[in-house]
Amino acid sequence: MWQRENFRGRTPSLLAGPAATVAAAAAALPSGSAAALTVCCGGLGLYDDLAGDSHARGLRGHLAALRQRRITTGMVKLVGLVTAGAVTSLAERRRPSNIVVDTLLVAGTANLVNLFDLRPGRALKVVAVIGIPLASRGSVAAGAATGAALAVLPADLAEDAMIGDCGANSLGALVGWALAHGLGRRGRSAALAGVVGLTLASERLSFTDVIAGNRLLSALDAIGRRR
Repeated sequence: MWQRENFRGRTPSLLAGPAATVAAAAAALPSGSAAALTVCCGGLGLYDDLAGDSHARGLRGHLAALRQRRITTGMVKLVGLVTAGAVTSLAERRRPSNIVVDTLLVAGTANLVNLFDLRPGRALKVVAVIGIPLASRGSVAAGAATGAALAVLPADLAEDAMIGDCGANSLGALVGWALAHGLGRRGRSAALAGVVGLTLASERLSFTDVIAGNRLLSALDAIGRRR
């Protein structure tokens, strides 16, 4: 139950996901509702890890299943991510004009990081790339997400463990929270546009193919990975 076959046919443990979620939530405790958000989104991802099926992929796949009156675990998770983002934004008493953007940033970034989790270490590197600049500006949430990502990165790269949906969704949501609370209005809008654009692009393009076709991205993606 706690193992999944990866792209190479190896079967790493899924326990890195809950470990990263707990570590990030503990580190994010000083950051308001961020810790609760991390645990909630990690729990939704874990539900998809353990109970989900792989027949419906991407937003179009889940919507197609819904039209067939079949509710996928991925759709349940997506609704849960949006709900968690909205509730925590309301709990922080954010302005009504910010709540929609905050909610979409949290849910969208959680989903986007998961879309990158197709090769060892890739999603964790994405979390670090986004999180380090925000952490350097004093974001506790970004520091928590980055620290947890770097802690489990060696095991993920070695293919001894994988973060799964649990780790990708929890760390992604926490990074989304950091973007929502650490940027100004224009910065949040730009970040949301990037998240939405990449998510829509993933419906038509393979991130793996795009990365493989770019020398710099391919080199960064391969750092620390098994040959």
